[in-house]
Amino acid sequence: MSSFSQTLPQTPDQAPNQTTNQKQTRSKSQTATVKNKTFLKNKQVQVWARRLHIYISMALLLVVLFFSITGITLNRPSLFVASQADIEETILSLPQALFSDANGAVAVNKAAIISYLTDHANLSGQPSALDVFTEIEDGELIEGEIAMDYKGPGYNVAVFIDMTTTEAVIEKTHYGVIAVLNDLHKGRNSGDVWKLFIDITALLMVFFVLTGVCLLVPKKKTFATSLKWTLFGSLVTLAIFVVAVP
Repeated sequence: MSSFSQTLPQTPDQAPNQTTNQKQTRSKSQTATVKNKTFLKNKQVQVWARRLHIYISMALLLVVLFFSITGITLNRPSLFVASQADIEETILSLPQALFSDANGAVAVNKAAIISYLTDHANLSGQPSALDVFTEIEDGELIEGEIAMDYKGPGYNVAVFIDMTTTEAVIEKTHYGVIAVLNDLHKGRNSGDVWKLFIDITALLMVFFVLTGVCLLVPKKKTFATSLKWTLFGSLVTLAIFVVAVP
C-alpha cells in the first residue's frame, strides 16, 4: 500500500470571524459597565450622592407627606370630602362708570370690572373672561348681562351682573379644606407658579431615587437584594393592573 500526503497552503481570512466580533462586543459592553460601576464607586461621587440624597429628602419631607396623604384623600373622596358645600351669596353695587365710556356710551370695561370685584367682594382665584350680552336701542341700554367666575383650589365663585341696575349677584362656593388640598395635589386652578413647584418637586424626587441607587451600587449584597425587591414590586404592580383594573 502506498500513502501520500498533501499539504494545503494556508491563506489569511478575508472576512472577520463572527465569534470574534461577538466576543469583542461583549468585551466592550463589560468594559463600559465596569467603568460605570467604577465611576459610581468613586469616593467623591459617593460623597455627593449621599449629601444630595440627605438634603433632598429633608427638603421634600413635608412635601412628600403632603402628596402621600392627599393621594389617599383623592382616592377616597367619599370618606374625606364634605358632601355639602358651603355656599354664600352676596349682592354688590358697582359704579355706573364701569359700564360706559367717557362720552357716556354703553361700554364694558372688563379689566376695571374684574379689579373692582376682586377688591370689593373679597374674591380670590383666577378670573375667567367676561361673557357679555347687551341689547341697545338708539344708544340706550335696554338689557345687559355679564357672567363670569373665579376658580381656585376647592373654591368657585359665580358672578352675574345686571348692567341696567349695576348690581352683581356673587355666589361663593367652598368645598372644604380637603377639597383645597386635593386640588393642590392635582394642580387644579392653582396657578402657573404652583404647577412649576409640582414639576420641580417631581424632578427632585427623581434625583432622590437616583442618588439612592448610586449609594447602593458599592454594596453588592444590598444592591442585589434591592434589585430583587424592585422586580417584585414591579411585577406585583403589573399583575394588579392586568388582573384587577377593569
